[in-house]
Amino acid sequence: MTPDGAVALGLLGIQSGHVVWEIGVDDDADGGLRDALRAADGVEVVDDDYDDVVDVVLLWWRDEDGDLVDALVDAIGPLADHGVVWLLTPKPGRDGHVEAEDIADAAPTAGLQQTSTVSAGRDWQGTRLVAPRVGRR
Repeated sequence: MTPDGAVALGLLGIQSGHVVWEIGVDDDADGGLRDALRAADGVEVVDDDYDDVVDVVLLWWRDEDGDLVDALVDAIGPLADHGVVWLLTPKPGRDGHVEAEDIADAAPTAGLQQTSTVSAGRDWQGTRLVAPRVGRR
């Protein structure tokens, strides 16, 4: 586990007992974060075939990947109550960067609320998205 990856994992709040669904992984995804995720004790990383609820969704997203609202709606389908979607996008100035306004527009349309943004690696930032607490059961 790389120190940078472990730090990013901590910033994302991923801990033992969490089930994490990774979507949109490609060759450009941050290797340190992915290595740390796979090495974390008690963290289960699942793919599209998983058919139960997940605690965290890591959505690797680039500007050219398509419709962000559709991707976010798909991401929240298996999300547990109080679960979190981390939208991982290239940092400003990197290929595939997603403008903050695009995220701010897409999140509420998909039924999510943006709460914070963190550095998730050398080239990636993570935007924390949650379902609003009002009206949640």
